[in-house]
Amino acid sequence: MSQFVVTGTDTGIGKTVFSAGLCGMLGSRYWKPVQAGLDGPTDSEVVAELSGAECLPEAWRLQMPASPHQAAAEEGLAIDPEALVPPQGPLVIEGAGGLMVPLTRQTLYIDVFARWGLPLILCARTALGTINHTLLSVEAIRARGIPLLGVAFLGEANDESERIIVEKADVKRLGRLPPITPLTPGRLGGVFSKIFHREDFA
Repeated sequence: MSQFVVTGTDTGIGKTVFSAGLCGMLGSRYWKPVQAGLDGPTDSEVVAELSGAECLPEAWRLQMPASPHQAAAEEGLAIDPEALVPPQGPLVIEGAGGLMVPLTRQTLYIDVFARWGLPLILCARTALGTINHTLLSVEAIRARGIPLLGVAFLGEANDESERIIVEKADVKRLGRLPPITPLTPGRLGGVFSKIFHREDFA
């Protein structure tokens, strides 16, 4: 029963689209534990539309598009990180933003990932700044003993940045998902299956 955590080096880099592609390839369900921001389609709605995957209900749905700890406080709520327990079965779990996003003033998302101990996929944008962001993220992941499956690059080709990241971090390159226009379920599934290999996620 394969379960994976998908996180990113930053917010807004395309990890929801990657998660949709992964769910489609593996036939997995999807879970976004905390959704902060309800204006427009949620990440679960995007994944459902792009992959047809079953999306499990979020543990917390917060109106404000901000760090979960801030969005919860705005609504007079407090997230309980200990209550976040992955459901059984094949599952792709997407975090919010990057690794160090606070769920509360005491707990970062990466602390929850460490408690789960599930294989983690780090999504890294290919734009300027990605080398520093990705290497710092890999160091933080390994410092907490989280099993790192590999790095998935998102964006236009940037071969040298990808090479130096893989070399310095000694990490597996899972592939690079390019921009897809128009972004449709069929196009995402076709592109994803050509770039990423199911055996890498066994």
